[in-house]
Parts: sequence; structure tokens; C-alpha cells
Amino acid sequence: MNAVEIEEAVSKLAEQPFGAAEFPYAFLEAFGNKANTIKRLRSTGKSTTNKTDVDGHGVVAVLQRNNIHIAAIDGGGPDAVGDLLKQLTGTPATAKHKAKFALATDGQCIHAENLNTGETLVCDYAELADHFGFFLELAGISTVRQIRENAFDIKATGRLNRLYVELLRHNPEWDGDEHREHLNHFFARLIFCFFAEDTGIFQGSGVFTETVRQMSEPSGANTHFVLAEIFRAMDVPMKDREGAGLRSWAGQFPYVNGGLFGGGASEDNVPQFTQIARSYLLHIGSLDWTRINPDIFGSMIQAVADDEERGALGMHYTSVPNILKVLNPLFLDELRLQLAEAGDNRRKLLNLRKRLARIRVFDPACGSGNFLVIAYKQMREIEAEINRRRGEADRRTDIPLTNFRGIEIRHFAAEVARLALVIAEYQCDELHRGRRLALAEFLPLENDNWITHGNALRLDWTKVCPPTGTGGVKLTEDDLFQTPLEQAEFDFENEGGETYICGNPPYVGGKKQDPNQKEDIATIFAGRQHKNLETMYAASC
Repeated sequence: MNAVEIEEAVSKLAEQPFGAAEFPYAFLEAFGNKANTIKRLRSTGKSTTNKTDVDGHGVVAVLQRNNIHIAAIDGGGPDAVGDLLKQLTGTPATAKHKAKFALATDGQCIHAENLNTGETLVCDYAELADHFGFFLELAGISTVRQIRENAFDIKATGRLNRLYVELLRHNPEWDGDEHREHLNHFFARLIFCFFAEDTGIFQGSGVFTETVRQMSEPSGANTHFVLAEIFRAMDVPMKDREGAGLRSWAGQFPYVNGGLFGGGASEDNVPQFTQIARSYLLHIGSLDWTRINPDIFGSMIQAVADDEERGALGMHYTSVPNILKVLNPLFLDELRLQLAEAGDNRRKLLNLRKRLARIRVFDPACGSGNFLVIAYKQMREIEAEINRRRGEADRRTDIPLTNFRGIEIRHFAAEVARLALVIAEYQCDELHRGRRLALAEFLPLENDNWITHGNALRLDWTKVCPPTGTGGVKLTEDDLFQTPLEQAEFDFENEGGETYICGNPPYVGGKKQDPNQKEDIATIFAGRQHKNLETMYAASC
């Protein structure tokens, strides 16, 4: 089982009536234990694999070797669960059979401990699904703490994945390369709408989901029309609404712009829905999308659209601490040092703010934008401290999103990277300037598309993230991309400043490269020795 499947199973368990006699076995089943394993744990005598030495009135305990010591109790008073956890962690059997976790519950609350790290969990029983990541190691899933502690991102990914698969099943013609791009863009629009209705960007809580619920047929037959009309409304400026012929229920949605809903908000670019697909859509809308974490969510959701990665669903993730191991020494440490040296000197603080506004961060294999999002959030944090010291806490940011540029070969990942940055911008505004100002300035979005969909080994990077300075970009005559020597001058907000190239590009060894990848290598190293590239690259890492 992957993390998404486990989250769904734990959610169902938490919604069922609690029974101490069945909980330990149901919990283990939710984390992927097979029927035969559960049967042996239930058995008595020599055939049992249950190694517990805990028992008592109303207590059902199971110790699965090298895994977990778990106990459930009916009643017992306010301290019963805490006392039961102490008993589980202190009993000789727990140590002898090398349990990794201990868990106790009475159906009202959960107490648990990771016996290897000492990390503890206390939560209401009804919130078990929000903390399932704490126990992912039980299913053999080793992941970073950010994913373990952000159950929402896994839950949302799972719901979106089921919708994606259902739509492909019912719309097989969308499985080709051309329509897959339309489907990916459709999902980017959905994610924006779910986020916008829960944060107040759309007026009225849950207005997007409720409009779809009320205006679409339960069979799903006209859901595509309802969605297309809502999307069309968000592409029509308010001054042009009167002559646009919008349905009244669609006219309540704001003008979004930014290219997200432009050029194709028609029924032809929205897949047909089944009753099941419509139910999935409404269920996704019922989640609290204010809890989205763009640092993590992008990496998870990009796997939904990738047939090969869907089984992992985002577990291939570069953690924030690892990203900062690159970004801190590259430029963030220096910025923080300059902030410390500036103290409360207004002139020095102003100079640092101007420097921040001109910094460009470029990731030539950006995936869903993790490095760019983290760089942006860290720089906004420094800028917010500058504004606080200068008595300008409400000041609008001088750091443009378009200074965070990337190239990504997978279409959906490129879509998600841009969307993740847009969401990060809103969240930073809300955090540092307050919700009122964040909402007032969020829409309409800018049209600039600063995340380029393409092969970074074939594109001219200077066209994606041009050098600073004045005048046109001039390249040598033997430029790899055969770019003309005279080019139009690049427009760039806050011209000048520094450019930092960073990222964690994918690496495929020479023996595992597909024909296209081998062709990329041959093109780049045309006329040069490159057979030892695999060894050289590994050594450089």
C-alpha cells in the first residue's frame, strides 16, 4: 500500500464505531497487513504471532514483532489511555520483540510513541486520519517529517488521484499526449478553485463546490458544462461581463486572468463526468484547502498525472532541510548576515530590500517548483523583517514571482510549479501583511508565464532566465543552440542584481537512459568524449 491508500483506510477506520476487541486488528489491516497475518495474530496457543504480555479487564493488546505494541480499552477513566501507553512502553515484551511503536486508545483519544525516536502523539480518536503519517513506517514507508506531519497534502492527493483515474477511464480519448495537457491544465484550475473558495479569494465559503453541487445533475451528465461556464466567467473582465452572456450562477466568480482560465474554458476542454467522478469532485471540495502546503503538495500532485510515478504518489520528495542545505550557503546565509549587520539602520535595510527585489533564482529542472517555492518564502521572510524594522509592515512586497524561474520537461509539473508559487505568494502575504491586504491585492493574476515547459538540455537558458545588465543578449557563434547573435533585449522586472542557479535535477545512469535521453547526451557532447559521463556525474555529486 502507498501512503494515499493508507490514509483512506485510516479515515474509514476512524469513521466507524469504536470497539476495543477489533481496533488493533483493523488498525494493522489499514497499514497493509494481509488477512493471513491478522488471522495468526488473532489465534491463540502456539500458532499465534501475538507476543503481547499486556492484559487486563477490557483491554485487548497485540504485539507484532519488529512493528508495534498496540492496546485498546473500553472505558477506564480519564488517565486510562496514558497509563496504558506507559504499560506498553515499559513491558519486557516490547523490548524483547523490538517494537517500533506503541499505541493505546479508548476510542476517545489516542496516545502513541515512536520507540526509536521518542517522538510522541496525542490526539482525539476522530483525528486519527490527520496523524496517520506518524505511523507510515509500519507500512515500510520511510519519508520525511514534513510529509508525515501534513496529512492534508496526502489526503488531497489521494482524492485528486481517484478523480484523475476515473476521468481517464470515462474519457479514453483524453489519454493521448495532446489531451493529457488539457486534462493537466483542467486539474490545475480545479486546485486553484478549491484553494480560492476556502481562503476567501472567492466571495462566500465553499462557493465553487456548492455551485457545482447545485447546478450539476447527480448523474454527472452536465458537470462538464457547469465547470466550463465557471471557468469562462473567470476569464472575462468585470467590465465585459454584461455582454458575455454568462449564466447568473457563474457571474458571481471573479476575474482571475493570469492565463489560468484563458484560451480554452469551453466544454471541449473539460472532460465528461460520471456520477462517481462528480462525487469525487464534491468530496475533494469538502476538504479544508487552507491547509495546503505548496512545499510538499506540488511534489505529490505531479505524480497524479505521471503513470509511472502514481504508485509512489509524491514520496519522491526533496525535503525542506535538504533544499536549504543548497540555498543557505548559496545566498540565503549571506542575506541573513546582511540583515543582522543592518540592525535598525534604515538606509542599510533599504539597500538590502532593493537587493532582494533584484535576485533571480533559476531551477533548470524545477519539477513542481520546490526549490523555487522555498527560496521565495525564505526571501519573503527576510523582507518582512526589513519592513517590520522600518515600520512598514503593511508594505506590498517588492519581490516579484517572475524572478523565480524554471524549466520542467513534464507538462503537469510545470503547471503545478507556477500554481505552487502563486499559492505561496498569497500565503506569504497573509502571514506577513494580514488577510485583508492579501485578499485585496491577489486578483487578477499576472499573465506572465515564468515556468517554461520543455527540455532543459535543448532549450537556451538565457531565454528563460536572461543575464542581468543592459542591451541585448549576445552569444558566441558556436552556441549549442545556434541562437542568432543579435537578439531583442529581454524585459525583466527589477533589472540588475544576482542570478542563482540551483535544484536537484533527475539523474539516470548511462545504462538506464531511454533513447531520447541518450540522444540528449549525444547532442550536448557532439564531437566530445562522453562515455564516462555516468562516472563523472556520480563523482561530482
